[in-house]
Amino acid sequence: MTLYVPTVYLIRHATPDWSRTDIPYHIPPGPPLTPQGEGEAQQLGRFLWEAGVALIYVSPLERAGRTAEITASLTGASVQQIMALAEWRPEEKAEDVRARVWPAWEEAAALSQQVGPVALVTHGGPVGVLLKELGLPDRDLDAYRRRFDRNNPLPPAGAWKASRLPASSAWNLSLVFTPEKFTTAAI
Repeated sequence: MTLYVPTVYLIRHATPDWSRTDIPYHIPPGPPLTPQGEGEAQQLGRFLWEAGVALIYVSPLERAGRTAEITASLTGASVQQIMALAEWRPEEKAEDVRARVWPAWEEAAALSQQVGPVALVTHGGPVGVLLKELGLPDRDLDAYRRRFDRNNPLPPAGAWKASRLPASSAWNLSLVFTPEKFTTAAI
């Protein structure tokens, strides 16, 4: 059996309809994607196809689900909904979010050694918590949060890559994809 280098892509959903204030943002279904978001998800799908993503874990909110659906249609990856990847709720603290998303992260990282790269399509808050837990320095995380909308460490449909060589205990983290309208200038 072939073992792959553990590789997980941490992805924020594509652009939702922010004008839908009649729909709670953190409770399913949440707002849908905009046409811009649909285009971003297609760009993301092409990137993940080239990256060889085999499996996508996704939040239960509509904007994440649609992002994963479009992406999977281009990659051929299977999609599995994971409730723990939901949006950060107003009553939660960072340690609460970490407690619920970390087991999904660990499962994805372990599975990626068997099936190849795995993607987590979630929300900016959970991605930020995971990046911090994986060792991204606070100053770098803060710099990315200032760069992108709504205090998120990546733009809509953006992707961080986390990979680890077998002999290493540290994760290599890098922002590897942003949709066309964004640039990845050095922070």
